[in-house]
Amino acid sequence: MSSTTHETTTRRPWLRDVRLVVHQVKYEQLAFWLNRVGAVFTVGFSVVFLVLLGLSAGNQRESALGNIRLVEYYVPGFIAYGVMAAGFTTLSITIVVRRETGLLKRLRLSPLPTWVLITSIFISTTIVALVQVLLLMVIGRLGYDVAFPSSWVPMLVAVFVGIVSFSAMGVAISSVIPNQETAGPVTSIVFFVLLFLAGLWFPLPAGSGLAKFSNYLPVRNLMTALDRSFQIPRNTSPWAWHDMLVVALWGLGATLLSLRRFRWSPRRS
Repeated sequence: MSSTTHETTTRRPWLRDVRLVVHQVKYEQLAFWLNRVGAVFTVGFSVVFLVLLGLSAGNQRESALGNIRLVEYYVPGFIAYGVMAAGFTTLSITIVVRRETGLLKRLRLSPLPTWVLITSIFISTTIVALVQVLLLMVIGRLGYDVAFPSSWVPMLVAVFVGIVSFSAMGVAISSVIPNQETAGPVTSIVFFVLLFLAGLWFPLPAGSGLAKFSNYLPVRNLMTALDRSFQIPRNTSPWAWHDMLVVALWGLGATLLSLRRFRWSPRRS
């Protein structure tokens, strides 16, 4: 490091912190993308499901949602899928594996500030989620002529709330998973059950028991918030404040659970 750079860093300690975050984000991104199987499962599944459902039933009309094509319903739905996959499933498995292999403990004892590590993991998770969001919207537009969101700001706010909340839920569930062998099965079961109950694969009839129950679940509310930004149903407000509040409350509850139960050391010790 040159003397000029050293003097600048000394006078501006925040610059040093920014560089630490950037460096750690690069590490997190390399760790994610170099694990090709994990990256394909995280990013590729939402794309594959959207393509298959779009080809098989995408042109069918759904009268309950304003006579839209089903593929128009699937695009915002799988955006919610992508957010949850990055913030909940992948993040929770990563934390459990790092904890049980001792990496989290070593990072905790290293000179790297804890807040830098947490911030970097969140930023990396956000990048992965946004990559999926962009891919799904482009595929929907180019492959199935699905219009982009009618209101970008509500859509971006819903995505951000979803990333923060589902990341908190991912950390929370990692704190109750006992070992890395059970991390994948546990998170996958919870993941796909929540998606089924939320009506990702098929629109839930309004007023049905399943629809009423799913309104208490974060996935359903995130899907509804994203639907509204795509004007589903038609002529509705793009802001789904109630649904985003429910998602945020789930995130708050998960944060409180994480603060109480999170451990840096392997459970076997």
